Amino acid sequence: MAGRDGANGGNGARHDEHLLRVPVDPATEDERRVERIRKEIDDAFHALRDIQEGVSIFGSARVEEGHRWYELCRETAACLTHHGYTVITGGGPGLMEAANRGASEEGGLSVGLNIELPHEQHVNPYVNRQLQFHYFFARKLMFVRFARAFVIMPGGFGTLDEMFESLTLIQTRRIHHFPTILVDSEFWDPLLEWIDRGLEDHGLISPGDKELLVVADEPMQVCKHVMRASERQRASVSD
Repeated sequence: MAGRDGANGGNGARHDEHLLRVPVDPATEDERRVERIRKEIDDAFHALRDIQEGVSIFGSARVEEGHRWYELCRETAACLTHHGYTVITGGGPGLMEAANRGASEEGGLSVGLNIELPHEQHVNPYVNRQLQFHYFFARKLMFVRFARAFVIMPGGFGTLDEMFESLTLIQTRRIHHFPTILVDSEFWDPLLEWIDRGLEDHGLISPGDKELLVVADEPMQVCKHVMRASERQRASVSD
């Protein structure tokens, strides 16, 4: 039994590793961490500074080419690019790839904000400006800072996280009101019904809060929502 705790990585080896670990000063580690965060944000601000008309598109990494959502996302990104917008995604596969692909094929700027994950996420081949992030919150900041709208395709926990964070920032007036557009009403209807009955009916959100979400089923509908919002945003800046 003793041999199992030796070079093969058993409990004894882990215990020795713990005992022999060099002590780390928490203050020093925090300083290094803060410096890494600062550099990550500074580098991203510098790399994206020229983007004035960005749209962040979110969606599942698990949807493959040929699926109707993939083609819908690709066409939506192409439409946005055609109307002068820069497409920003998480840079990965699935619907992120579809969005970057649509933007690239239309000849526009196709940005991918990639994140380091335990199972490495490779940047899709349609990204023509890539940034790499270690911290989720630094990456999220860029999605908001350089966007005039959020386009939410069908997706899982990550997509929902981005959607609800954007709603919270708008609701609390930490950012200007810009549209959060849910694409494919059939997919999103159950969530909207839950927001109505589970949140609004119990007084957990204000009656107007659900109006922060708009729904679209066609690429041109998405583009029109974004263009109207851009006009309002420009007008508010000039006032």
